[in-house]
Amino acid sequence: MSTVTLDNIVKRFGTFTAVHPTNLEIPEGTFLTLLGPSGCGKTTNLRMIAGLLDPTEGEIRIGGKSVNNVPIHKRNLGIVFQNYALFPHKSVADNVAFGLKYRDVPASEIPGRVQKALDLVQLPDVGGRYPKALSGGQQQRIALARAIVIEPDVLLLDEPLSALDANLREDMRVELKRIQDQIGVTTVFVTHDQSEALAMSDQIVVMSAGRVEQVGTPEEVYNRPASEFVANFLGASNIIEGKCTGKDAETAALDVPVFGHVPVPADKAPQVSEGAAKLVLRAEKLQLMPQGADTTGMVTSEAVVETVDYQGQTVRYFIRAGDRQFQAINMIDGHPFAEGTTVTAGFRPIDCAALPG
Repeated sequence: MSTVTLDNIVKRFGTFTAVHPTNLEIPEGTFLTLLGPSGCGKTTNLRMIAGLLDPTEGEIRIGGKSVNNVPIHKRNLGIVFQNYALFPHKSVADNVAFGLKYRDVPASEIPGRVQKALDLVQLPDVGGRYPKALSGGQQQRIALARAIVIEPDVLLLDEPLSALDANLREDMRVELKRIQDQIGVTTVFVTHDQSEALAMSDQIVVMSAGRVEQVGTPEEVYNRPASEFVANFLGASNIIEGKCTGKDAETAALDVPVFGHVPVPADKAPQVSEGAAKLVLRAEKLQLMPQGADTTGMVTSEAVVETVDYQGQTVRYFIRAGDRQFQAINMIDGHPFAEGTTVTAGFRPIDCAALPG
């Protein structure tokens, strides 16, 4: 069963179309992420699901029932915003209990429900404190507790981790996914952070300029991008224009500058036919090796290291091969290659994807 359905949804603000016709099925219990740059329409979609905005066209269904004319307070949704929106003058327990008081929950049940939610977010002993006495990460957990205590049909998360520092953000994305797995609630998560989307999601919807570019699992959208936008937005990619000289059930044969012939697996080139095509080579799949290294099974070219961006466990290189620049992200053991070093750059064809030219 689909908990949330967007059926040909469109949103316009005057003459500007923020969301072009969108169809989306979100199965029950799924953690789905709307991913894209600022202004792509992801938050607009979330706000339409929430009832904060009305769609210009189309229908939104939750649990199979249309909610187009149902106000937000009757949709049984848990919502966590970027700024958490906690009441500073209320205790943590009163903040968490706020939604229960408007849902005819017997007063005798409220303390137990609140404590259960605080236990779930691993803050069992802060009910008597006030938001100003909590850290940013703790406030985020309290906002989540307030959203889940009402036992919502759908949990909506609008960039809830963006205000946290990098280390805390990584910890909290693990916690968010743990909690979602534990309670099994259908979750729609909005972010512009690719690593968050890849780490947390069952399904990712990649958006650009109000349109859905691709829907799939993290592995599908990362390793089998449906467009050049998806290939570039999720991670760092080298897009090499070339030509498909033939295709069968197993292989799409691409000829590209610098590297020559590349037999790309057919399942990673579903849209490609003979003619103009583009090779998608992820930066971490392009390996730099000393000259003379064993390159069995690899497509290679001689290259010169132009720029070294040392990042600790990894290093990002910009290299020059022929008349073209490529990007490589490699794990390192010891010292990275120095600028000016001549290396062998190589990759395995099975690690590539291809798009129509």
